[in-house]
Amino acid sequence: MTTIPLHYTDASPSSKGIFQGRVAQCSAQKRKGLVRAHAATRAAAWSRQFLATALAAMLVASTALANTSAQDLPDVTNMSVEDLMQMQVTSVSKRAQSVADAPAAIFVISQEDIQNSGARSIPELLRMVPGLEVARIDENKWAIGSRGFNGRFDDKLLVLIDGRSVYTPLFSGVYWDIQDVMLEDVDRIEVIRGPGATLWGANAVDGVINIITKSAKDTQSALVKSEGGDEQLNADSARYGGKVADKGYYRVYAKYFDWNSSTGLGGQYAGDGWNQVRGGFRSDWTLTNTDSVTFQGDMYHSRDGETLTVPTLAAPYADTFGNVGEYSGGNLLGRWTHNYSNGSNVSVQTYFDRTNYADNNLFVDHENVFDIDFQHDFHLDHNNEIVWGAGYRSVQDRSDSTFTVMVDPSQGQYNLFSAFVQDEVGFLQDRLHVTVGSKFEHNSFTGFEIQPNVRFLAKVRKNQSVWGAISRAVRTPAITEQGLRLADAVVPPNVPPFNSPLPVIEAVYGSKQFKSEDLLAYEVGYRVDVTKSLSADISAFYNDYTNLRSAEPGTPFLEGSPVPTDVVYPFVAENKMSGGTYGIEPFFDWKAMPRWKIFGSYSYLQMNIRKNADSLDPTPDIPNGSNPKNQVFIQSSVDLPWHLEQHLSYRFVGKLAGIGVPSYSSVDAGFSWKPMTNLQLSFDGQNWLDNRHLEFMPDFINTVPTVVSRTFYGSVTWDFDKR
Repeated sequence: MTTIPLHYTDASPSSKGIFQGRVAQCSAQKRKGLVRAHAATRAAAWSRQFLATALAAMLVASTALANTSAQDLPDVTNMSVEDLMQMQVTSVSKRAQSVADAPAAIFVISQEDIQNSGARSIPELLRMVPGLEVARIDENKWAIGSRGFNGRFDDKLLVLIDGRSVYTPLFSGVYWDIQDVMLEDVDRIEVIRGPGATLWGANAVDGVINIITKSAKDTQSALVKSEGGDEQLNADSARYGGKVADKGYYRVYAKYFDWNSSTGLGGQYAGDGWNQVRGGFRSDWTLTNTDSVTFQGDMYHSRDGETLTVPTLAAPYADTFGNVGEYSGGNLLGRWTHNYSNGSNVSVQTYFDRTNYADNNLFVDHENVFDIDFQHDFHLDHNNEIVWGAGYRSVQDRSDSTFTVMVDPSQGQYNLFSAFVQDEVGFLQDRLHVTVGSKFEHNSFTGFEIQPNVRFLAKVRKNQSVWGAISRAVRTPAITEQGLRLADAVVPPNVPPFNSPLPVIEAVYGSKQFKSEDLLAYEVGYRVDVTKSLSADISAFYNDYTNLRSAEPGTPFLEGSPVPTDVVYPFVAENKMSGGTYGIEPFFDWKAMPRWKIFGSYSYLQMNIRKNADSLDPTPDIPNGSNPKNQVFIQSSVDLPWHLEQHLSYRFVGKLAGIGVPSYSSVDAGFSWKPMTNLQLSFDGQNWLDNRHLEFMPDFINTVPTVVSRTFYGSVTWDFDKR
């Protein structure tokens, strides 16, 4: 590899960090006539389908309405504030405990919240969580982060579905477009803001999202749902639950949806429409009085559209085109639990997860994950509870490269061995609980990692508690951070800043020397039940980060043999950023009237991430400007006469100064009608205040930035034999 000197001016290169790309802009008129005709045709087809379905359902409803008593209709706001505080959660301590007793910044989205939200997907549900930044990048991509560092692949947020990690080691993040379940089958979503690494391991740095579905026993009915609108053209799902003898319950489901393409920031056709089909099952068995087993699995196939701009070595040195990526895969999970007579329990969980990603003009990857986890929970005495466990995970990854994206080596196996122990001790007649624990891991990238924490929770009064925590967490390298080559842009010959006689490829490279990012987190919180109908919660934090990822300029070199064809100007992944973040996250639950509930939250975040003195990276501090300082969320849900329920939510999101996204406000509102216990008709609208706003800019590969538009949709849900 021969190096050559280049004339380099003081202008900043276009690379904005290890995964930052320049945004491609398309012509405002490109394919505009095509998208109008396509949207009109699909909208008309959906309108006829939905109208026919709605009329048929309303006819059935009106026939049975006279025979349906008001007592048969559930009150969707029947959960009291006290019930919310006593809701059982498992994500904080890997054992059941109430929200009020959890020494962490935890927020729970219940099934009631899901019903009242009008949300169509998990990312839309997560908008209500204080401390989370949730932004739509385009029709099929989301940026979801906790307490900063948001992006399409937030590398510091661990996401689980029924205990199965969906965090990809390829890019260190989550493919949100393939994480889906039937929302009617979700029991709750537990969200921890702050480190959860002591129990959940590396990469649970700034938060943990645990999506927990209902047991098969709780879904013993047949459910059919059809919905559609001007953006989500149609979405149909069905689930059936049954019983085997007296010991087993099961359910199976299938789901399909199709979304229209959105509009680019310049008014152009974005080409980001997508569709997905998936299905799965869950089976829960009670083998004996002390033993239970769960089996579950899913399969899916998704086609995601986007408009890409990729660099080329021929004039005009960039190519913009519509691209379609395909995701497919599946998973199988088994869990055995044994409960001892003394109150202790043992569980063993194992799963296999396969993901195939084929973005044919960009990158192809096949990922297999095998995981097994053991856990034992027991009491030394009534004031001392210990949870410990061990696990093993194997990741096999194989990729096919293109000119734009290449991973070296193209295939490999990566192993993770782990163990943890946590001890919770009660003092002062159970009014003070102190928890001490640590996770011990050995991974294929950086070797041995230790992630300890100390937590306490003190009950000041029966209705008040305070908690605090000090934790260490690490974010281990992704496969791409050690072996990536990403061609970010090509600068034509004799053009500044390089003025090279050959084309210059600005490329991002991984490095075998890249090591784990470190966090030392300090947290405090206060909870109070002000009255039986009003509760409040406030959390504050300070996070101290070291060894954060930066992209350091390397030595340029020639490519091509025997005649050089281009020059590569590399930016190499190193750990030369550090700094701190701090913020507060207050929220309240208020049952203003027996059938009217109001929830509100505010989030403040201040980031001060900077390059170290030895960093040569000339790009700006991207993390500081990719997250809003201020966020507000207010939601109201009320039961109205005639079996109507109305919900309304307001969001304010502050500007993202570093990536050019202005602040915006959004109002979503809708209503549902339950003429019968097992029938629900709903109508919802999003973004009532404005017809379009920008929420995020693409930060991975050069895709077209899109706007979020005003949209309307309706649904019909029939739950047969509902108990």
